Amino acid sequence: MKRFRWSILLAAMLLGACSASLEEQQDEIIEAAGTEFASEPEETNHSSQDIDFHLPFGIEKEDETPNNILLKNGSKTYILFYNQHEPADSKVVYESTLKQHADWDVNRMYEQDGKFGYLLIKELPEESYQVVTGVGGVKVTTETKNLKSDVPAMMNIANSAKVK
Repeated sequence: MKRFRWSILLAAMLLGACSASLEEQQDEIIEAAGTEFASEPEETNHSSQDIDFHLPFGIEKEDETPNNILLKNGSKTYILFYNQHEPADSKVVYESTLKQHADWDVNRMYEQDGKFGYLLIKELPEESYQVVTGVGGVKVTTETKNLKSDVPAMMNIANSAKVK
């Protein structure tokens, strides 16, 4: 019986070590988002009636409604929301997004060259996260388990967006 308990404890420790917590990843993710925000925006490669934007390799435009563009990467879905009346330095979309949850686990703001950007992360059940990145009147939202790859890609999209 004692051996069984140790086996269970060891298995639990190994499984826990396999997935990094938000706290363990937080600094790296905040830095990755900030690097994308501060970088020169990618050249746009997709367009809609009101907005031009860059989609990284593997992400495709699936559907479009007024002010929302549904993006897909395999089974993962992203929502690109834009308010064409808000400039790159606007905090309106950020402030309205903050009100969706009582408190976000990560709430990081970036400002540079007349632009306002942000990263919001809310931990969800089953080691997944709601992630929102944005620049001015543009935001990208998804639910993910892979913060390290999704956060930079999402900020890349938000940073590249050019409202017409």
